[in-house]
Amino acid sequence: MEECNVAVVGAGASGCALAAELVRLGAGVSCVLIDKSDRICKKLSATGNGQGNISNAALGREHYFGSLSSLAGDIASEYSPESFFSVKTVTDGEGRVYPLSRQASSLGDMFLRILTRGGVKMKLGAGVSSLSKKSGGFCLELSSGERLFAQKVALCTGGAAGKQYGTDGTAYELAKMLGHTITETRPSLVQLKTDTENIRGLKGVRADVVLSAYEGNTRLTSKRGDVIFTDYGLSGNAAFFVSAYVSGRENVFLSLDFAPDFSEAEMREYFEKKEAEGYKKETALCGLVHNSVGRRMAARAEREDVPLFELIKDYSLRCRGTLGFDTAQVTKGGIPASEITGSLESALCPGLFFAGEILDVDGECGGYNLHFAFSSGIHAAKAILRVKDGDIEND
Repeated sequence: MEECNVAVVGAGASGCALAAELVRLGAGVSCVLIDKSDRICKKLSATGNGQGNISNAALGREHYFGSLSSLAGDIASEYSPESFFSVKTVTDGEGRVYPLSRQASSLGDMFLRILTRGGVKMKLGAGVSSLSKKSGGFCLELSSGERLFAQKVALCTGGAAGKQYGTDGTAYELAKMLGHTITETRPSLVQLKTDTENIRGLKGVRADVVLSAYEGNTRLTSKRGDVIFTDYGLSGNAAFFVSAYVSGRENVFLSLDFAPDFSEAEMREYFEKKEAEGYKKETALCGLVHNSVGRRMAARAEREDVPLFELIKDYSLRCRGTLGFDTAQVTKGGIPASEITGSLESALCPGLFFAGEILDVDGECGGYNLHFAFSSGIHAAKAILRVKDGDIEND
């Protein structure tokens, strides 16, 4: 049976960051990185529309959800993007941080070089089928038939979002084998489903709006950005952002403000002037919204007897939930805070560590999830080596 000091299960953002930190600390630790995919960082290469949105300029607890949101915010705030890679970054107008190359796949290439040069052994194309606690460590059985003994194990397997990248939720079973539970999981950073009557004929239309979500009279969130109309509802950056707040909720309504730079009073005055000049509803909307949106809005105004100035500032849609895990970027839910220490070590099984999306924490759209993946990997690596004040303690 092959032996190592640390077995890292999952070669995504958090697993690679953890293994790379073990290399950086130079502790002479033997590390094996395992993933059922045939290459590392498969999901990372697709992030940020392929540009690699690795972080955000505004970090803090308020950008995270789940039972570990406070700890996640604290861990995320400890590290800058420069902690993850020796690379120049650029920040856009919304605070999203990218590598200067704007190429997500280059991040995986950087990890590969670091891990290869650091002597990390990689077992790709074979997942872990069984994980058990043994005296002095853990026994891992791989789908390839190999068996591995590790003194410590880090589960960095991701969640249930994006099965095309190998994160289909089946890896939660490894944590359950050692006594852990999984909270209810739901898709996040995902397209929104709505009623379809008031978006019929708009498929493919893109608009710059302020998208707000309400549960009853309570506003859950608002985000200015692109929405893309689909045959089932809404896609686009604003929809992905809002989905983090509405996933799993019922009785949610969405409001689209098509004129965010103008007040309702200004729009009322505009349409009153157009009406006085003899414009019909549809032609009064010309130049303000996409023609297809204008036709749909004019028809709704007639049907519901609502003035155009109200509809252009508050085009409401009933939210019917979200699309599923296949199109989601992130998973809500995972291993709860009650089963995790502040060092991301299992409170139930000493020597077992976690990082990234497998935990019950998810962030807003805009680089928060990747930042936590990287920073939690580094945080766990330091805990594995018991790093204190820059020094490595020996077991």
